[in-house]
Amino acid sequence: MKVIGFIPSRYSSIRLKAKPLALILGKTMIERVYENVKLSKKLDDLFVLTDDERIAKVVESFGGKFIFTSKDCNSGTERIISVLDSFDCDIALNVQGDEPLVNSLDIDSLVEVFKDENVKIATLIQNISDNIDNSNIVKVVLDNEKNGIYFSRAPIPYNRDNLENVKYYKHIGIYAYRAEVLKKFKNMHSTLDNIEKLEQLKFLENGYKIRTVETNNSYISIDIKEDLERLEKFLQNNKK
Repeated sequence: MKVIGFIPSRYSSIRLKAKPLALILGKTMIERVYENVKLSKKLDDLFVLTDDERIAKVVESFGGKFIFTSKDCNSGTERIISVLDSFDCDIALNVQGDEPLVNSLDIDSLVEVFKDENVKIATLIQNISDNIDNSNIVKVVLDNEKNGIYFSRAPIPYNRDNLENVKYYKHIGIYAYRAEVLKKFKNMHSTLDNIEKLEQLKFLENGYKIRTVETNNSYISIDIKEDLERLEKFLQNNKK
């Protein structure tokens, strides 16, 4: 089973300009993501996908591999699809460039579930107990086989009667796909994706199951400047 990792990375960001090149304790975010993903024992190769020369130069400076993609790509998923035909791979790994704490062992676990031939798509989740109402944190509810039933920015499941011990799961934006399924993505139609602005709903709405893998590792996604400050404090406290 050949696995290729991709880190889509764009310079422009509405809430945090030049996010991939943001310095975190003296090292750019894209380098931190790349280094952590590179530690995975399950990857055959790894590439940053970008449409910006500034990002490409930084990746080249730390010895990483990159591929230029079109500025017309609307999402990281589309960037991967645009180059996928150039690779002979079974599994495509999509790691968001704003996940600097991505753990290589989680990537290994994600790839492992594809030993089950019924698994077409897999993603990471994490049990959470706070920030349930935060719309920047995507929540997911599961079926009995750990497949994601629905993803939402809203607090799901809705705890109408204020029951105790209700489990909430945060979605972490790291995916693995069978290549032949990912190639069908652009031709899929979805109403839910347009409403929630969550492209994984497009797969669900078109009949695909998304297997989830739970992690206990720490993740801090970077969306705004305050996230960078929180991450630096975390790294200093944990001496990473």
